[in-house]
Amino acid sequence: MSDNLFDDPRLTAVGLFFEVHTGLNARFAAQFCKHGLSPVEFEVLMRLARSPGHQLRMTDLASQTSLSTSGVTRVVDRMERDAFITRRACPSDRRSSYAVITQSGLTKLEQILPGHLALIDEWFTGKLPADQLATFLDSLRTLRDAVNPGATAGSSSSEHVVVEV
Repeated sequence: MSDNLFDDPRLTAVGLFFEVHTGLNARFAAQFCKHGLSPVEFEVLMRLARSPGHQLRMTDLASQTSLSTSGVTRVVDRMERDAFITRRACPSDRRSSYAVITQSGLTKLEQILPGHLALIDEWFTGKLPADQLATFLDSLRTLRDAVNPGATAGSSSSEHVVVEV
């Protein structure tokens, strides 16, 4: 390691990660906007679509996204008005409720996903050979589990299912 703190490879690693994240977010946000969704609304729909029963408890949805519990409530309120999500009472805990994707929400995702997958392939996964991509995905899971252990909260039913967006 260099004696020059500004040349520390740890700073380079984090800087590169944020530059990639920012670039991908900009490309994805433009595409979501064309479909009338914000990036967080797309993330919520994807989390629900990929969860058992197409539903998550509101607290688990907050854990899996970058939103606070009150932030999830506001997003779900808005998406409920647009008929993309509905709420369902939790039968075992009256204080909890589930966010559930509706058929309209699934249809919206079906409209967006072909173009979104093309962008992912063009600007992300398609840039790496299969072996590098597999190693990279394993590394991302390791990092995600360390910094955000709640990221898969509520994503398992009787068997362990990992929900990644």
